[in-house]
Amino acid sequence: MSNRLMPANFVRWSALCLLACALLAPAASAQAPAIAPAQAVTAEHGMVVAQEAIAARIGVETLQKGGNAVDAAVATGFAMAVTYPRAGNIGGGGFMVIHRAGGEDITIDYRETAPAAINAKSFLDAQGNADPQKSRNSALAIGVPGTVAGLALAEEKYGSGKFTLAQLMAPAIALARDGFTLADDTADALPHDWPKLQRWPSSVKVFGKADGTPLAEGDKLVQPDLAETLAAIAKDGPRAFYQGPVADKIAAAVQAAGGVMTADDLKNYHAVERVPIRGTYRGYHIVSMPPPSSGGIALVEMLNILEGYDLAHEPRAQELYLMTEAMKRAYADRAWFLGDPDVVKIPIPRLTSKGYAAEWRASINPAHATAADDIRAGGEVREEGHNTTHFSIIDQFGNAVANTYTLNFSFGVGLVADGAGILLNNELDDFAAKANSPNAYGLLGDEANAPGPGKRPLSSMTPTIVLKDGKPFLITGSPGGSLIINAVLQVVTNVIDRGMDIASAVSAPRVHNQWKPDIVFAETGIADDIVATLQARGDTVMVRPLPTSANSILSTPAGFIGAADPRTRGALAAGY
Repeated sequence: MSNRLMPANFVRWSALCLLACALLAPAASAQAPAIAPAQAVTAEHGMVVAQEAIAARIGVETLQKGGNAVDAAVATGFAMAVTYPRAGNIGGGGFMVIHRAGGEDITIDYRETAPAAINAKSFLDAQGNADPQKSRNSALAIGVPGTVAGLALAEEKYGSGKFTLAQLMAPAIALARDGFTLADDTADALPHDWPKLQRWPSSVKVFGKADGTPLAEGDKLVQPDLAETLAAIAKDGPRAFYQGPVADKIAAAVQAAGGVMTADDLKNYHAVERVPIRGTYRGYHIVSMPPPSSGGIALVEMLNILEGYDLAHEPRAQELYLMTEAMKRAYADRAWFLGDPDVVKIPIPRLTSKGYAAEWRASINPAHATAADDIRAGGEVREEGHNTTHFSIIDQFGNAVANTYTLNFSFGVGLVADGAGILLNNELDDFAAKANSPNAYGLLGDEANAPGPGKRPLSSMTPTIVLKDGKPFLITGSPGGSLIINAVLQVVTNVIDRGMDIASAVSAPRVHNQWKPDIVFAETGIADDIVATLQARGDTVMVRPLPTSANSILSTPAGFIGAADPRTRGALAAGY
């Protein structure tokens, strides 16, 4: 391995460890209960698993009417912009992985972009240090939204042709116009995030009561401005969002709040089809998202490392130990190499190769943990020619969709664009404001992920489809910021290596390591003896809840089996 070492500052890392702990969740007590088991739902013809039940049912109804998985994804995605406002959105962006029944795999990148006025110094203070206030809590953090362009592109090119965009959006428009009763995760989240929303009168108007308190469980959420915006998109397509009155309202709202987005930034936005990241693991084929998502590369890199071990027959403690060692190495590469592929050259073939994984595997001591500072980011790679939501869908024809989209934080920056009803993201915190300065999830980046005009920030979203004999076998993904990639990894290995049914694979407690901070986070429910084993091998281990939600589908001879992750209230697996 190379002797190149990413610089570290011990004071900064101490602070970062505290930050990461605070972000992941309140500390769990020793008596905290294990995760509730996921409910398995079996269906013969089609399945939708999403974080919000109303939207999941709308997706299934689309399948029942003869739609394909993409039709259902578009209907579900627009519905969640109404029914799951903390993460479902048209004011953010995301990624879609599609498998078509004929064998074609497609990915659609509808990640937000930086406005043209953003540059490498936009998120620094007067002393040249990263300023989290600017990148997380101010309107400077708002990226140009991509969701409308991405969903419209998916439907135009890969929908069944049986529906117009307006027909797929009709349920979302009705829900926004007529309202729906708040319940589950949205009701839980509003009081927690109210201080953020309360900063903006336009947000209080939508999510607050007359007495200045937030809407609560059982209250009706009505969003007339959002209904008008959705109706305009349904009538005139995505141009109604990116040009004209809606775009003008978005730009005006951002600028009034201190941001720099213009109507031209919106007009110049486009979603991009990209070549999927592919890998193999014990005879299965992995199809996942390429940069600017880091998820696909890191997932394949970790699976390649782990393929050299007989995980099925390792004791659970050893399996998780080897997994955390693979995580450290993949996340170090993430920090060093990955960014917007339209701006930086990324050595994808090398990072996802079996040979490179073998080099990393050789550096793993099976009995003693590798310290983060002893991992040289990037190895010998050479130049070569919280808040998010995920849903999984499969149809009767053999098409599948894994879609993850986000506003970054819960309710994004908290700002509703007045007159448009659109909650706006704070996605630009996913840039590396300064090399080796952590973002809100404790993730490091280098110059490859520096802010710049029109750039797409690096993401951890990992929508993934696992194929067996060329057909969808497992469809998965998760929210959770930096936790996402490792959540997906463990669902995949739980099914393939441990032979778990999908409900057990989704609800099994997880571990997380992201290279730095040099901590293994063990989810509540991990056995005490496993924690002790990891600690004895040199890892610092913290036990606490991990906020992920890997809503997944497994294709079996008995039918499609969906599992809604039990970590968050309101997720639903629905099929027919």
